[in-house]
Amino acid sequence: MQELDPLLHSQLRLAIMSILLGVEEADFVYLKEKTESTAGNLSVQIDKLSSAGYISTYKDESGKKPRTICRMEEAGRLAMQQYVEALKSYFVGL
Repeated sequence: MQELDPLLHSQLRLAIMSILLGVEEADFVYLKEKTESTAGNLSVQIDKLSSAGYISTYKDESGKKPRTICRMEEAGRLAMQQYVEALKSYFVGL
């Protein structure tokens, strides 16, 4: 069996990554609403994913309030692919 990536094996981080797989980018407010998390917890988890190189963030200051935008990086896509493959390895023979 393949080992599950401990960085992705967290409910909130996995939710963030799953959302970002389906969109080009998402802002902090959108991710907060979709994951139903607190701003503080979401911020911490985004920082962890960003530090790992799985996602990138930038500030968009074109509106009234600055927005934090998140985008999945190629390393994140690869990590998610490997995570799904590792999950599948647990179901072999069912």
